[in-house]
Amino acid sequence: MTSGILTSSGIKAPGDYIEDVMISVKAKNPAEPEFHQAVREVFDSLRLVLAKHPEYQSNRILDRIVEPERVLMFRVPWLDDQGGVQVNRGFRIEMNSAIGPYKGGLRFHPSVNLGILKFLAFEQVFKNSLTTLPMGGGKGGSDFDPKGKSDNEVMRLCQSFMTELQRHIGPNTDVPAGDIGVGGREIGYLFGQYKRLRNEFTGVLTGKGLNWGGSLIRPEATGYGCVYFADEMLKSRKDSLDGKLCLVSGSGNVSQYTVEKLLDLGAKPVTVSDSNGVIYDPDGIDREKLAYVLELKNVRRARIRDYADRYKKAIFMPTDVKLEHSPLWNIKADCAFPSATQNEITAKDAANLLKNGVKLVAEGANMPSTLEATKLFLDAKILYGPAKAANAGGVATSGLEMSQNSARISWTREEVDDKLHKIMISIHRNCYETAEKYGTSGNLVNGANIAGFMKVADAMLDQGLV
Repeated sequence: MTSGILTSSGIKAPGDYIEDVMISVKAKNPAEPEFHQAVREVFDSLRLVLAKHPEYQSNRILDRIVEPERVLMFRVPWLDDQGGVQVNRGFRIEMNSAIGPYKGGLRFHPSVNLGILKFLAFEQVFKNSLTTLPMGGGKGGSDFDPKGKSDNEVMRLCQSFMTELQRHIGPNTDVPAGDIGVGGREIGYLFGQYKRLRNEFTGVLTGKGLNWGGSLIRPEATGYGCVYFADEMLKSRKDSLDGKLCLVSGSGNVSQYTVEKLLDLGAKPVTVSDSNGVIYDPDGIDREKLAYVLELKNVRRARIRDYADRYKKAIFMPTDVKLEHSPLWNIKADCAFPSATQNEITAKDAANLLKNGVKLVAEGANMPSTLEATKLFLDAKILYGPAKAANAGGVATSGLEMSQNSARISWTREEVDDKLHKIMISIHRNCYETAEKYGTSGNLVNGANIAGFMKVADAMLDQGLV
């Protein structure tokens, strides 16, 4: 398909070019709705850019930026504790390396497939661009489900996975990190196998243990960064998080440290959740209750419903997959922090949030709002921090871990937190000012998409047709 190319009569109109590329994306990547959604969301913002920068169109930057530089898919065989053979599928999408080595997490979850990883890798390109650090975009993982598996089973899976992946990664090539289902335990097993096979101790993974090359604040970074970004959004309207009622979804790494930083800044978080249901605690989740959540999810690896057994005023609402909305987003509050997974906020959820008085949404998860939900937030002119900006703190601190590894130094907790805070302030300022420059003041979706895109696109132009 030849979309948007130079013709004797000149270049196609930007809108026609975008639609042609979108048609091509759907044709080349069928049955990958999450990838289509991620591309559409960015392209909708780029209509504002192409008219001012015809060089992006004449060099077919959009056609090129949606095509991964490399897609890896491989078999991952391993033995379970009963000696039975299990086979999973491994992936790595190396999306774009125009501004640095590929950088992005590994996800272990039954839902993992090419479409989901392409969407995550595509988002990662622009998110990494916004951090101001020299990192390209990538994503990977496996359809392996670590729930209910023993440590030995997880170790055997990780070792098998890394046996193939190690051929394709390196500290100056591709630096994976954790994501859903890949925490400190999994990173340890993956790093150990890489070191054994390559006979080298390098910063090939981030999220490592503190005793072997990890960075302070890395586990907390996505949650902390999201709250810092929300605080900057509120400051733009001369407000703060102090005293705000906050809804937080999920109960993993991002959610836990979102709750912690909200408490630091005087807010009152009242919800957490997992795939089985939602906890609503009208008294608020204080530090003692948060410590229980950390022990429940990180040590016992149990279900969030146990919280309601421990704290009697808390209400547990089970998940009903037949519903097109979640009870979590139908609670009166001031701010919402979706921190679980993609598309967890539907149009119905967005309408409920607005009806219940929510004035700020900061996305801790990757693309947690559907396109319809995003439109409702933007039309309502609430403060809306899209994922590629609001949750960039995690990968920013991964970049800081890479810097420490390269220099063979280790910064203090205060140094890393200060750098993270400054990066999130810088990301907000960049998005805010870019939105204003392109005539959509306050629309941080446009600001994030345009600012992230232009840095990568300009680098691609500088480096020629590669």
